[in-house]
Amino acid sequence: MTIRRSTLFTGAALLGASALVLTACSPGSSDDDGSGEGSTTVTFRLWDENAAAAYEETFAAFEEQNSDIDVEIETVPWANYWDRLPQDVGSGTMADIFWTNTSNFGLYVDNGNLLNISEEIGDDHDEWTQSVVDLYTRDGSLWGVPQLTDSIALFYNVDLLADAGIDPATLHWDPSGEEDTFLPAAQELTVDSNGATAAEDDFDPNSIDTYGFNAQNDLQAIYIDFLASNGGQYQDGDQYAFDSPEGVAAFQYLVDLINTHHVSPSAAETNANGDLARQLFVQGKMALFQSGQYSLPAMADAEFDWAIAPMVEGPQGRVGVVHGVAAVGNAATEHPEATVEVLRWLGSAEGQVPLGATGAAFPAAVEAQSSFTDYWEEQGVDTSEFIAAAERNAAAAPLGPRANAAANAMGPFFEQLFAGTLPVEDALQQAQQAANEAIAEE
Repeated sequence: MTIRRSTLFTGAALLGASALVLTACSPGSSDDDGSGEGSTTVTFRLWDENAAAAYEETFAAFEEQNSDIDVEIETVPWANYWDRLPQDVGSGTMADIFWTNTSNFGLYVDNGNLLNISEEIGDDHDEWTQSVVDLYTRDGSLWGVPQLTDSIALFYNVDLLADAGIDPATLHWDPSGEEDTFLPAAQELTVDSNGATAAEDDFDPNSIDTYGFNAQNDLQAIYIDFLASNGGQYQDGDQYAFDSPEGVAAFQYLVDLINTHHVSPSAAETNANGDLARQLFVQGKMALFQSGQYSLPAMADAEFDWAIAPMVEGPQGRVGVVHGVAAVGNAATEHPEATVEVLRWLGSAEGQVPLGATGAAFPAAVEAQSSFTDYWEEQGVDTSEFIAAAERNAAAAPLGPRANAAANAMGPFFEQLFAGTLPVEDALQQAQQAANEAIAEE
């Protein structure tokens, strides 16, 4: 049994998606790795060192049951991952199996670079979180084996909310103001250095000790959730569709939380440091923090009681972003049968238990999810709300073969929108136009 692991770095020039070479070259797998006569090596690439340690454990179990297959883990840092990917696919040096996210997999599907999971595995697998399956389904077929999933919930400071008499599970935002309980709560929880709340006339917005909420330019945890829970769409197919009456109302509400009501940090601060709100929450300087499972490890540094409630409810209920990481198979692999066997294992509950057992990642295999919740239960944290969020109506994370190009095109407009320097209606119109023009370019 041999699990080899390497960390790959690149200093090569950046290649855009248009530079992708589509020749069916063979990736870097081998039959001769010194682990035993007749063994086949399947390579597996990902970007996270912590997850790599969990995969070492799961592949050790796989190799005990499949002595003729060895798995070699490659870790490419996130900073280089997406630049390295098109180069290695084009040159034939890409791993047999590799991690992807929703913003990037569509390009490789459309270019014929991935194994069709619907054809190779079909329905013979353990149950997966359906929302993640949907994310990696394109043109009627599934193209990735779901590995990890993130859903959205509301972290809260237990003492701060108890002192204010606020039940976080009842918070409801309403852009009309008629049924809005969220803004008044956020105002009560925002306190200046003199002890005045944002609901009081003598509140000083230039000297805030504790913020109420983390409204900011955060696609996954904030603005797609508010958009969707107001009945709006972020995308319609691959096209961007957030410039709508529902979109204008949702984004205006968020912008007002920051710039009119001062219950959230300024966009000048959060645009420069996307982790600022989480840091403030952990320091006890923010009462409500809407985020995903990925924020749980940081909570270990919090020196106060915190808990998790459902995400803030909107006019259309609670509709949060569900994102997932998938393992995809390289269509150019020299060892398709062994690669599919590893993919089957990666999709099994048994294969995913090590991913959840450290509490750092939430498995997409439903029967493995208790490994994650059990870990946090031992820490005194009830994470069941994340499961509930994934099972409710969900908003998709960004999709499409040129989603990254769209994100780059719309980015400056969203920064101005949250900063209050460009009116919401103008920002959404210009951002949507720029995004759709970006995905239309060859």
